[in-house]
Order: sequence, then structure tokens, then C-alpha cells
Amino acid sequence: MKIKKNDKVMIMKGKDRGKTGKVSAVLNESRVLIDGLNVFKKSIRPRTAEGKGETISISKSVAASNVQIVCSSCGKPTRVGYAIDPKSHAKNRICKKCKTSL
Repeated sequence: MKIKKNDKVMIMKGKDRGKTGKVSAVLNESRVLIDGLNVFKKSIRPRTAEGKGETISISKSVAASNVQIVCSSCGKPTRVGYAIDPKSHAKNRICKKCKTSL
């Protein structure tokens, strides 16, 4: 997968289309969790008989195909390519628009 933890991504489909956020977790090959986006309300039952229930907001995962990485240099959502550095022979991720490393 080309999306990793701490990447800045933009949601391309769904109710939060156009919003950007940071990836907090990659759940499996096809789902990512983004801080503060795709937020839903969840009701919590009371833990004791005299306790009170509450409503909390949680972030749900998003399909990785519905997000794109935002390039740090050009600031646009982009596809990701790979280039091998000739000196260190390391594989680096690059922006397909401006050809700089992510």
C-alpha cells in the first residue's frame, strides 16, 4: 500500500470530500483511519445502574481507494510513484505531479 501512517491525505469521495487530515492508523490493505474526519456519534450504555449513558464522537475508517496523498511541496492531492536513489539504492516515494520525494 502506498499510504502510510502520518501521511497527509485528502478524502476524494464521501461526506467529507475535499477535507484533509493526517493518517493515524493503517488498518489493513484497504482501510485507513484519519484524525478528525469521517466522525460519527456513538451511544455508550451506562456502566453501573446509577451511572449515566453518554454520546461520544468516533472516527471510522475510510477506504484507501477514496483518499489521495497531499504532496508536501506542491500542496496538491497526487498519485504516488517510486524512484530508486542511485547513490544509496533506496526506494523513495515521489509525487507524480512535481516529481519530488514525499
